Amino acid sequence: MALYFATGSASTELSDQDLRKALFDVYESLGTRDRVLALPPDFTRFNSRAGQLTCMTYEYFEHRLVDVMPALGTHVPMPDWQLDRMFPRVPKELIREHRWRDDVVTIGEVPVEFVSAVTDKIWNRPWPAQLNKLVWEGGHDLIVSIGQVVPHEVIGMANYNKNIFVGTGGSEGINESHFIGAAYGMERMMGRANTPLRKILNYAQDEFCQKLPLLYVLTVIGTNDSGDLVTRGLFIGDDHECFERAAALSVEVNFTQLDEPLDKVVVYLDPEEFHSTWLGNKSIYRTRMAIADAGELIVLGPEVGTFGEDPEIDRLIRKYGYRTTPEIMEFMDSNEDLKANLSAAAHLIHGSSENRFSITYCPGKLSREEIESVGYQFGDVNEGLKKYPVETLQDGWNTSEDGEKFYFISNPALGLWAAKDRL
Repeated sequence: MALYFATGSASTELSDQDLRKALFDVYESLGTRDRVLALPPDFTRFNSRAGQLTCMTYEYFEHRLVDVMPALGTHVPMPDWQLDRMFPRVPKELIREHRWRDDVVTIGEVPVEFVSAVTDKIWNRPWPAQLNKLVWEGGHDLIVSIGQVVPHEVIGMANYNKNIFVGTGGSEGINESHFIGAAYGMERMMGRANTPLRKILNYAQDEFCQKLPLLYVLTVIGTNDSGDLVTRGLFIGDDHECFERAAALSVEVNFTQLDEPLDKVVVYLDPEEFHSTWLGNKSIYRTRMAIADAGELIVLGPEVGTFGEDPEIDRLIRKYGYRTTPEIMEFMDSNEDLKANLSAAAHLIHGSSENRFSITYCPGKLSREEIESVGYQFGDVNEGLKKYPVETLQDGWNTSEDGEKFYFISNPALGLWAAKDRL
């Protein structure tokens, strides 16, 4: 077990050439590898630099990179335009689709005693460690898992072995992992590396994955004074230290702690990245610890046109809505369809303000009736963009033309915001 490369700080700016040199040096140190699998995230993590790192991996290994499987989790497969944007130099014949309901194998179970202990007895069942069959049975001599470490609502800090067990996992493992995070409480976990679900995934990796030649390539992404995305850190290794070092830097770079709760927050969902509330509700997850009681969240989503990325999850969101935790738990007790899809139940809990603050959704492609049916207030996106012209706003505090003070976030996927009295 080794940490092969680690660099970064809150002021570091790594160029593409810096990334290439570090990556190539590590690959060179590993010796000859003839059958390589790359596991980058999908387009929802476009800003992770994983696309460039995947292209660099192909540049280094060429024909020895035999498979590239975007770690979709439950997301829809990437269409050609997304593949072209994210992996422009990777031949499409190398791309493999992860089918999370079908192409998986259970490689072991984390014992119920361990799961119960680390979740404070909230979840009292063994957790199934599931992987795509290609990952488990593909005969690769190197598996490169690429992605960004950033605060996350399900596991505390995204990526590392989540990219394996959730990104290329199966329906049972994904559903239970999401529900464990929701039931334990995302506000107890976000921005923390050593969470109950992370302990479960670490157990699964340590006990069941010894035969897999895993290598993690982890970035930490921030913004500079001009608001441009920059790579603050790069960590490459095959052990927990690699993730822990990246997570520590991400907390420093991506976690904004505010002196007082925010009365009004406006979040913009980039049209290229956010097409559903399943993804767009990062606007809620990542700001909820910052918003004052009786405060207001306004979500500007010009391309949001559906609720779930998956048709069945979309149906469940429309049926039950983003209700309070007690309501969702009651729905689960009396409805088999929700009980059988725990990731949807978890998402509904995550997307609720628990009636603590108001949420006004301004979608480009969902109607007032649809938005209000799931429990949100509806806002006209054109009027919202006129009142809050995102191209002129700066991240942080702004004042509108009529003198209204509000806090603006241009991309909720890049961080976590919290008032200090909520930590």
